[in-house]
Amino acid sequence: MKKDWCDHEFKTLVTLGESTTAGGWSSTRDLCWASVLADQVNTYQRTPLNLINVGIGANVISTRSPVYDRSGKPAASERIDKHVIAHAPDLLIISYGLNDARGGTSIDLFCDEMRDILCRVRSEIQPLIILLGPYYMTDFTLGVGFGHANLEIFHQYNDATRALASECEALFVDLLAGYGDADWLVHHDGVHANDIGHRVVANRIFEVLASNCSGLALETKHREQLIPPWRDESTLRVDHGYTAQQAKPR
Repeated sequence: MKKDWCDHEFKTLVTLGESTTAGGWSSTRDLCWASVLADQVNTYQRTPLNLINVGIGANVISTRSPVYDRSGKPAASERIDKHVIAHAPDLLIISYGLNDARGGTSIDLFCDEMRDILCRVRSEIQPLIILLGPYYMTDFTLGVGFGHANLEIFHQYNDATRALASECEALFVDLLAGYGDADWLVHHDGVHANDIGHRVVANRIFEVLASNCSGLALETKHREQLIPPWRDESTLRVDHGYTAQQAKPR
């Protein structure tokens, strides 16, 4: 049988990550993928979801990352207690890899640090955890010290994050597949998602949530029993010669 990862509505979402998590180059805060995702969830829940976005630009996963000194501090490993555990989320989305890949962090070190973060979180709270693979980007030269990656390395990080999610019983979202190599989803700086890119990211995450968490469907399943029929295609059918009786909606 298919595993149901969460059978209740979510109360608190923490989004932990880098610049695109923080907002990237979305034109407004409301168009950042974290905000768009929260709105999507709230469309289907009775209980409002509280979003706490703790993305930091140029962030890396650890003080052991080669570009830590040039990064947006504190690193993810330094801020778990204050930025995650203190908020007690029941849904935690972690988005790392882009800056570490570009900054020369080895995949083994990245996975070791991510594994430690997951263990630390779960020693205190038990949220559903979603790991995002790296975003698609078109310019791998932006930022001093951040020119060590390419799209092939991003796919290696993507595969490693997918495997780590499976190992650690977390859900995984393949953003590279979501972007589909579409350059027009990337801001003109070549790195960050633009407004449409943020929407794609949010949609991809929501698809994974909806197909794995029955709690998101509780209100929808309840309303199924109550909503009156509203479809009526009879005029369209009559236009093609059907009688009113033949065109009766079903």
